[in-house]
Amino acid sequence: TTTESAVVVETLDDVPEHVLRGLPEDVRLFPSAVDKTRLGVWATKSILKGKKFGPFVGDKKKRSQV
Repeated sequence: TTTESAVVVETLDDVPEHVLRGLPEDVRLFPSAVDKTRLGVWATKSILKGKKFGPFVGDKKKRSQV
């Protein structure tokens, strides 16, 4: 017998509303180019180096914690 495992695909319904509201105008969430089961962050035009956007919502982590 074979065992099938269900593949869970992340959708926009899984993204908290505050995250969607906080996205810059030229940034969108679409399926990831790396992992098709996850959402990725895509820019609709070039983002200049040093461009800042926010506010950050969540807990800041040290590199050693991620």
